[in-house]
Order: sequence, then C-alpha cells, then structure tokens
Amino acid sequence: MNKSTSIKKRAFLFLLLLGIISLLSDFTHEGARSIYGSFLGLIGASALVVSFISGLGEFIGQAFRLVTGPIADKSKKYWLMMFVGYALNLLVIPLLMFVDFSNWEIAIILILLERVGKGIRAPAKSALTSFTAPHLGAGKSFAIQEAMDQFGAFLGPVFVFIVLAFNKGTELEGYHLAFGLLGIFAVLTLVVLFISKIKYPHPDEFETSSKRQSIRSNKSFKYYMIAVALIAFGFIDYPVMAFHMSETTKVSVTVIPLLYALAMGVDAIAALIFGHFFDKKGIISLIWAISITLFMAPVFFLTNSIVGVIIAVVIWGIGMGAQESILKAVVSTMVSKEKRATAYGIFYSVFGSAWFIGSLIIGYLYEMSLLYVVIFSTFFEILAVLFLMIYMFHKENTSEFIKNE
Repeated sequence: MNKSTSIKKRAFLFLLLLGIISLLSDFTHEGARSIYGSFLGLIGASALVVSFISGLGEFIGQAFRLVTGPIADKSKKYWLMMFVGYALNLLVIPLLMFVDFSNWEIAIILILLERVGKGIRAPAKSALTSFTAPHLGAGKSFAIQEAMDQFGAFLGPVFVFIVLAFNKGTELEGYHLAFGLLGIFAVLTLVVLFISKIKYPHPDEFETSSKRQSIRSNKSFKYYMIAVALIAFGFIDYPVMAFHMSETTKVSVTVIPLLYALAMGVDAIAALIFGHFFDKKGIISLIWAISITLFMAPVFFLTNSIVGVIIAVVIWGIGMGAQESILKAVVSTMVSKEKRATAYGIFYSVFGSAWFIGSLIIGYLYEMSLLYVVIFSTFFEILAVLFLMIYMFHKENTSEFIKNE
C-alpha cells in the first residue's frame, strides 16, 4: 500500500469515527428534538412560544459559533471544544424528564442550553471533517458525515416513537421516560469521542495544502453567505410542523416522531446523492435541492391529509440533507484550513440568525393565517434559488472564487 492510499484510508477511518459520534449524538438530540414541539405544547407553551424558542435556540447556537470558530482556529484545541460542546449538547436532555406543567420555563432553558452546546462543538467538528476533503472530496466527506449523522437522527425519533407507543403511564410520563432513556446514548457519544481523540490526536495533519485563502477579501464567500441567509430565512423548522400536526391534522401525537424519523432517513439519502453531485457538478446541485423544497410549505399547510403531510415531510428531509452537506462542503472549498473554523463560525451564525428571524416571523404569521406562512416561506426559498444562480454565474465569469491572502 503506497503512502497516498494509506493516508486516504486513515482519513476515511477517521471520518467514520466522526460519523459514529454524529450518529450517537443525533440519536440523542434529534430524538429529543422530534418531540420538543408537542412536549412544550403539552406542558403549556403556545405556538408562538414554540416557534420563538425554536428560532432563538438556533440563533444562540449558531451565533455563538462566531466566537467558538476563531477560538478553534487560534487554539487548535479541536478535541477539547468537541468534548465541552457535546457534553453540554447532550447531557441536558435527560434533565427534561424532571420538567412538568409547573415549571415549563425550565424546559425552555434546557433546550436553549442544548443548542449552546452544539454551538461550541460545531465549528470544530466541521473543520475536522473538512480536513479529510483533499483525500475523499468535499462533497463526499460531508455527505458521508451527514448520512451517518442522519442515520442516528432517523433511529432516535423511531426509538422515541416506540417509547411513547408502549408507554403505560400518562402522556407526560411517556415524554419523561423518553428523555431519560436518551441519556444513555449521550454517555455513549462521549465514550466514542474519547476513543477518537486517542486514536487521532492531530487530524488537521490530513490536509497538507499550504495555499492560503482569504475570508475578508473573498467576494464569493460574501455572496454565498447572503444566499445561505435567504435559504434559512424561509425554511420552516420541524417543531413548528410538529405543533401544527398535533393541533390541526389527523396525525396522532405518537406518530409525529416517526414522521421526523422518515425526514431524517430522506435527509441521509439526499445528502449522499447531492454530495456526490456536488463533487461532479458544483453549486448547481444545491440549486436543484432548494428548488425541490419550494413545494414543502404549500403541500404541508394547505392540505389536511396524511398523504400530504408525508409528502411534505419527505420534501423537508431533502432540503435538510442539502443544507447539512452541500452548504458546508462549499465553505471548505473557499477557505484555507487555518481560517476554516472561523469561516464555519461565520457561516453558522449567518444561517442561525436568519433562521431565528424567519422562525419568529413564521410563528407570528401562523397565528394569523396559514396562507401567509406559505407565501412567506415559498417567496424566500425562490429568492434563495435566484441568488444562488447569480452567485454561480458570478463565480463562473470571474476569477474570484478563490483568492490568496
């Protein structure tokens, strides 16, 4: 086995370990996330509160990455930030089993802390994944990562569904049991994380390129951030969908996490497909994906049938798969590894800020008219597609896609 093949194999094995970490962690927090909306509704929160907390959680978790990204780049303490972030991200979830009708505000605090934990570890995790890109391809690296990530995100809600379906106590006791059992997988995540750190103490050495690419002077990066913001602004978060299903459709509360599992399964498949096409075709693969998601809001909110809900959930999963793989893969092609965690911090902050503002507006519009929600979401996703096309043409007609500092 020659040196190049050996490095590629090690990079792939490292990526698989990161994937296992993602699988277990997403099993935990996506299992919990699948019932956040209905749980908050059960213990007394309104639609506006659910939407607000959903958006605020994303905003805090994403905006915090403006700080954690540069820290990761300057300190190179990628593993330390992973440990701290995952511990906070996951260990607060079993604490939700102690929340009831009398203290639902505590649930909001814990859910927000879970997002903070993700904000701490996300730039470091994305940077670690990107270090394998020179050997495996940016699209493939992030697609494999996302596929394993979403396999866990598929299994977690299925697990929660089973717990709720076979629960013999009250509905609230079923939620408490689900949150408590998810804590087991939180601990397993930290165990695998420790093993990974021991086996690969310096994963940044996988990428040896000396080319330095700027953030500040990179116009394409700025244009891309605008497109990312538009995508996030009009995208509807699942807790809002879960609230809508539990309140206005014929979907049983116990089926809601199962539908989320379906979305996560679609997400994983979509990530692999669009990640492959990204390495072949570039940004056009993202344009295709977002174009498909344009139909999610009309189908979901303007129909009241089980078939319509399922179709909408599948479309939503396609959009999430593209967001979690291609959006991050593009960033890895723009910025050198010395600034990559910083770039991911900016990327996540832009995405999260737009998601927060958009979610707040969607929650407000939801209480006025479902048609307003549909118009709002569809308009901004169309605008995102148009801006991605402008970005693509700009990149093709100039030499600014990659600039040296």
